[in-house]
Amino acid sequence: MRKLVAFILLLTACSYLQCCHSSTNNTAQTSDSTSGKSSGANIIHNPEFRKTVRKDAVAEYKEKTDDRLNDWYFSVRLFETERTDDYLVKMEFEGIEGTDTLRLPDLGIPPKPVIKKGKDKYACIIGFMDNDDQFREYKMVYVTDKGRNLRITTLKHYSVTAGFKLESQ
Repeated sequence: MRKLVAFILLLTACSYLQCCHSSTNNTAQTSDSTSGKSSGANIIHNPEFRKTVRKDAVAEYKEKTDDRLNDWYFSVRLFETERTDDYLVKMEFEGIEGTDTLRLPDLGIPPKPVIKKGKDKYACIIGFMDNDDQFREYKMVYVTDKGRNLRITTLKHYSVTAGFKLESQ
């Protein structure tokens, strides 16, 4: 009985502390980056949906593989989706295919995704250009040395604060 009472008191104390430290402006994180959209009167946001979706890739990286028998490539392509800040990532390496999603932060300007060559032969960095036209790395697509597997990993997380100031996390 004592343990039950102690447990209930502990839960009550924890919920009280959590309520005291929570903010009413918290937004749920639904992807690798959060919009952190504030309710300021002069802030302009990207529309949630695109009016038209391009069918061709908006960014692409391609590297021919060392396979002498086949005409294979390591390639990564980004495609627009219906949502303005979301992109579909299509990856391929010697017949292995994969997809992922990319959600860019809402900077108040149309998103500018970019793919750059990585350090290794079969690696590239997916990122975007920020409001100051500087490249911000976001994800890396690469082929592992062992097993020759195709991988994608998040390098950095970003959030946007009031005034569309980008902060790395």
